[in-house]
Amino acid sequence: MKEYYRIMLGKASSLAEECYNQGYIGGDWEMNFNLENNNSTSNLPENLKDFNYLYKEKYFEVNPHAKKMTAALAMGMLFTIVKKINQGDIILSPDGHGKYYVGEVTSGYYYEENVGLPHRRSVKWHNITIDRTEISEPFRNSAGSIGTVSNITKHSVEIDNFISGRNSSPLISNDETIEDPSIFALEKHLEDFLITNWNNTELSEKYEIYVDGDAIGQQFPTDTGPIDILAISKDKKEILVIELKKGRASDSVIGQIQRYMGFVKDELAERDQKVRGLIIAFEKDIRLERALSVTQNIEFYVYKVQFDLKKIL
Repeated sequence: MKEYYRIMLGKASSLAEECYNQGYIGGDWEMNFNLENNNSTSNLPENLKDFNYLYKEKYFEVNPHAKKMTAALAMGMLFTIVKKINQGDIILSPDGHGKYYVGEVTSGYYYEENVGLPHRRSVKWHNITIDRTEISEPFRNSAGSIGTVSNITKHSVEIDNFISGRNSSPLISNDETIEDPSIFALEKHLEDFLITNWNNTELSEKYEIYVDGDAIGQQFPTDTGPIDILAISKDKKEILVIELKKGRASDSVIGQIQRYMGFVKDELAERDQKVRGLIIAFEKDIRLERALSVTQNIEFYVYKVQFDLKKIL
């Protein structure tokens, strides 16, 4: 299935125009060597775990003071650009002036020496730009993420409307774990809402969303999928994995968050850091409550939507 990505091209989009004119996207992270040359099969690893195994030590060689979480996020974003993104996927890139270039990936990975973004994919850019002022607020929040790479497939309908010129299109989900499409439609933007309004939630009293430079704990890449939100306690002693239920089956959500917590424990947490989990859903779920009653270190939150009506005239 086609995926959609927002990619920042250079610091503050400094290389966006060059990428548009020359037909490519790319990444750096100071890994200035051809990734394929280090693999005896001449093919990039198929999964993030193997990619980390091959290249993470190289990352620490050029970034010796980097934190484990920063390294994991950098490796995840680099893996996304060079391997995870498929030919035919759609790219949005800020042009630095309030608009987004839109294009389709047309090649596999290749390396260019002595350039700003050496790890590249060819892109056929469309003859349109999307103005930031014309997109929905949830889409604006996703597209405005400070991370270099973010998956924005949840806004595919709106993006396709801009590309095709259509005014509307039905909302559908191809995820077989979705039990309630109406709740999925409501919750699919909850992640962006939480990121934007984090300081207004009780979670902000103890935790802050992980941020380090251009790395942010939203859709944090792991070798079993992206973590919705990754937070860290203000005293740096706990890492919090947050998973949004999004209308999915309870068993699917619990299994997913446990896998993410295992990844964080093995790959990100320092010796003195604990790992906790948090599931957020639209309503109480007896199946979740039963399962979590015998599960350690995972809490369950329910959110409420408030609606205000104010007379203007």
